[in-house]
Amino acid sequence: MLILFSCKTTIKKTDPIALNKDTRSSIQETSIVILGTIQDGGSPHIGCKKKCCTELFTHPDQDRKIVSIGIVDPQNKKKYIFECTPDFPIQAKKLLKYSPFTNLEMPDGIFLTHAHIGHYSGLMYLGKEALNADHVAVYTMPRMKKYIETNGPWSQLVINNNIELKTLENNQKIRLTSNIVVTPLSVPHRDEYSETVGFIIEGPSKKILFIPDIDKWEKWKIDIINVIAKVDFAFIDGTFYNGDEINNRNIASIPHPFIIESMSLFKELPIEEKNKIHFIHFNHTNLVLDSTSKQYKTIIENGFRITHINQILKL
Repeated sequence: MLILFSCKTTIKKTDPIALNKDTRSSIQETSIVILGTIQDGGSPHIGCKKKCCTELFTHPDQDRKIVSIGIVDPQNKKKYIFECTPDFPIQAKKLLKYSPFTNLEMPDGIFLTHAHIGHYSGLMYLGKEALNADHVAVYTMPRMKKYIETNGPWSQLVINNNIELKTLENNQKIRLTSNIVVTPLSVPHRDEYSETVGFIIEGPSKKILFIPDIDKWEKWKIDIINVIAKVDFAFIDGTFYNGDEINNRNIASIPHPFIIESMSLFKELPIEEKNKIHFIHFNHTNLVLDSTSKQYKTIIENGFRITHINQILKL
């Protein structure tokens, strides 16, 4: 999305629930790791001439990575990544850093939510021009699978056995290890090339909801409040804080739930339910990227959380 509007430079902040950022021995139990929090176009954003991006072009913020999460299961010596972003090489290396039980660069599986550029285009690094990977498992829904199989250059990854596509079904659990179960949930979004899903990720003791992209909560046939009640952490679409930051575009053409809409929807929830909700997938214009902003403080004061890269949460 080419959303050009003024925004501020990030002031880095450590989330209260974030744990160690470094050391290969930092994860001893099945956990998720936040590998990226930014919307598809990244930050700095191509074509942006505002201060928020011009400074980042000359002084990049290494924490500005496109939305992705990893799972590490030390007991079974497995690691998985959700989304294959343009930042995939760095994110795969970071996931390896958190996986002291292996020296294998590639995750044991890649899960894709949909066919928008920030969520699957990192697959290009698995091809012969780069890694020339060998049968990396890629989990997709049926339309996404067909899209990859029938459109170049992605189809070449299949032909050359760089990737091995594995089909997911809506609301059908798939067990990855004795500690990890994943369930895809279809959500409404701009499905030009594929369907869109979120995921429920179950660990030994906790459940995670991951929905980086959705149109509007009211378009979903499932009640998001009921889903949140059944999980321990919910990482949900926080692309835009409100409509003010996209006043140069038709809002109807950018169907994401604004953070202020989500906070209004969840305002009657008890504080322990609000604390589960972590906003993620921030557009470069979103002022919550500045931890000194009124928007950031409003979210925290209302009992919600903002996702930060390198957070580790035990499953």
